[in-house]
Amino acid sequence: MGHPLHAEEEMKNDDLTIYDVERGILTGEVQDCQKDRVTAEWKYRIKGETIDSGEIEMIAKLSPTGKLVIITVYVP
Repeated sequence: MGHPLHAEEEMKNDDLTIYDVERGILTGEVQDCQKDRVTAEWKYRIKGETIDSGEIEMIAKLSPTGKLVIITVYVP
């Protein structure tokens, strides 16, 4: 059995579900972006709403295949 992803651990800590993350992406706006010094990948901070209209923020990046990868999720 593999280790849980950091984002999944943070979701659990803040009582967030995958539906909260999905709604956060759909309602969210990119707050800022930062280029990783080591990997040269761009990371984005997205702020949106949870399913119960609470606030959610996440750090995400685009994978080489164009998929959105959620690095971490938290309640601001």
